[in-house]
Amino acid sequence: MRVFPRLLALCCAVVSAHSMAVPLADLYKVREPVASQQPAEREEALRKAFDTLVLRLTGNSSSDQQAVAPLRSDPQQLVSRYAYEGDAVVVSFDPVTTERALRSAGLPLWGAERPSILTWWLGETADGSQLVGDAQEGSSDLRAAAQHRGLPLRLPLADLSEQLVATSDAITAKDPQALRDVSERYDADGLLAVMAKQSGESWEADWRLWLGDKQTQGKANGDTRVALADEVMLAVTTFLAPQYRVKPGDRSEITLEVLGADVERFAELDRLLEPFGAQLQQVASDRLVYRLNASPEQLRAQLALARLQEVAPDEIDPQSTDTAGANSGVEPDGDLSAGNAEAQPDAAQILEEPGTLAIDRFPSADQGTLLRYRW
Repeated sequence: MRVFPRLLALCCAVVSAHSMAVPLADLYKVREPVASQQPAEREEALRKAFDTLVLRLTGNSSSDQQAVAPLRSDPQQLVSRYAYEGDAVVVSFDPVTTERALRSAGLPLWGAERPSILTWWLGETADGSQLVGDAQEGSSDLRAAAQHRGLPLRLPLADLSEQLVATSDAITAKDPQALRDVSERYDADGLLAVMAKQSGESWEADWRLWLGDKQTQGKANGDTRVALADEVMLAVTTFLAPQYRVKPGDRSEITLEVLGADVERFAELDRLLEPFGAQLQQVASDRLVYRLNASPEQLRAQLALARLQEVAPDEIDPQSTDTAGANSGVEPDGDLSAGNAEAQPDAAQILEEPGTLAIDRFPSADQGTLLRYRW
């Protein structure tokens, strides 16, 4: 069976209602301040831009990684273009060339699909406190800091009802339940609460992050509110990156079965599994089966972005799996990876018409590690 154009159009155009993870735009574009446009100043700015990019992709500073020293000494080999904008130079690194070079150097990389972080930022000055909301004063500084550190940031509206809830007590509380209640409308993956205070000419902050069953906290300081925001976002990136980055060679073969899929979820799952080179092997009713190479823990962290729930082996009914195979009688036609659309099954039609079976059987446990998830 062959995929028809409608599936490809759906996968490219759909924005899944179930999706919380965000493909970060301009991941390979870095903005660095410069004092002038002199060659020496430009070369230093390119090295700083490379450092920023490596930290976005790995969670570690490039200066601590000897493997990338040759790249850092000559980052221009990875740059597709640069341009001056005001007092800054905007550097666009070539994604393919850069990723290949960093993986060849043995670095584990974090892809563009990242958890969205809803940030409750309460600032206190001598004039009082202010909750930073979307499109309000201070929001541009937070967005710039988040982009600089590679984080998909969301901000609340900060309307009157939210201002009444997001008090200093709620922002600094160990239990985030009060913030969780008013955060439901934003459907973000993570929750970041920041209490920022101006102390003389400088700023300091206490922050807490909750993401799934993980949480962390810390302190930050900066000479300005902009510098403080950058320090907070840097700390968040450093915490998150190890959970999602994929190390070359640190992978095993995995068969992934996902239950409860539909067309929108198919598109979302395709994006989430892209860093692992996933190949769609089988489609039947609302089941999708993939083969991929990944670390099981990294794959689990990635699937958590879509709120997928892992299914324990004792929860699977073997008879239902066997029945799907017995009722099908349709053989898979060659490689069913996303890169081989000519050989893919008519997945969209199958997912739109429950009960239509396209594959003769599901994978056995000897096909690498077997993981099952459901929506």
